Amino acid sequence: MLSRLLTRDDVLFLNYGYEEDPPMALPLAASDEPDRFPIQLYHRTATQTDLAGKQVLEVSCGHGGGASYLMRTLYPASYTGLDLNTVGIEFCRKRHKLPGLNFVQGNAESLPFPDRSFDAVINVEAAINYQNVPRFFAEVERVLRPGGDFLYADIRYADQIAAWEADLAGIPLRLISGKAINADVMRGLEKNRFFDQIIRRLPNIAFLRGIAHDYAGGPGSLIYRRLEYGEASYRLFRFAKD
Repeated sequence: MLSRLLTRDDVLFLNYGYEEDPPMALPLAASDEPDRFPIQLYHRTATQTDLAGKQVLEVSCGHGGGASYLMRTLYPASYTGLDLNTVGIEFCRKRHKLPGLNFVQGNAESLPFPDRSFDAVINVEAAINYQNVPRFFAEVERVLRPGGDFLYADIRYADQIAAWEADLAGIPLRLISGKAINADVMRGLEKNRFFDQIIRRLPNIAFLRGIAHDYAGGPGSLIYRRLEYGEASYRLFRFAKD
C-alpha cells in the first residue's frame, strides 16, 4: 500500500533516517541532499565493510534510493536490489538506471539466486516485517560466499526483542559487531521529512493521518516515543560467513 501511495520520483527512501552527534557531515551530491538522513542510515550500514569491486545483494530494496546511492558512491562491481513488491520493483527499474545496478522481484525467505552468489548482503529496516526471520537468515548464509558480509539494520518493539535475540543467536554466521543506535535514529527522525511526504499524498481524513504520523515516526509519534523510552530497540549489525 505504501509503495502504491508513494511511487513518485521524489520518494526514494522508506526508512526512518539516521544522524550522529556530532553530525556525520557526509558529503552528498545536490540531488541526494533532500534524502540526507535516510542516506546516512544506508551509508553507516553499508560501510561496515568495503564494498568496492564486490557483488552485492540488497534484500527489500524498497524504492531503490539506497541501492542507487551505494552503487554511485561505494563502487561495487554489481548491486542487485530485491523486493517482494512488484510495483516497487517496476518503479526502481524505471527510476534507477545505472551500469551494474539491477532489480529483481522475489521473496526474502526464498531468495531466487544460486548458492554463494554474493560477497555482501544488505538489509535495512525490513526484516521486522518478514514471516520467518530465521528462514531469511538461512537464505542470507546460503547466497553469501565464504568471507562475505551480512550488513543489517533493524528495529524491534519491547515484546519482540527476546524472540529477535534468539533468532540472532541462531544465525549461521559469525557476529563481527552489533550495537544499539536508538539515539542516532531518533535524531534522523527529528530531521527526516518522510512524514510530510506521506501526508501530502493522503486524503484529509484524521485517522489515516494519525496512522501515517505513527508510521513515519516524527517527534511525538508512537515509534519515536518507544525509541526514546526504551520500548523499542534499533540495532546495527555486521555478520561474516567463514
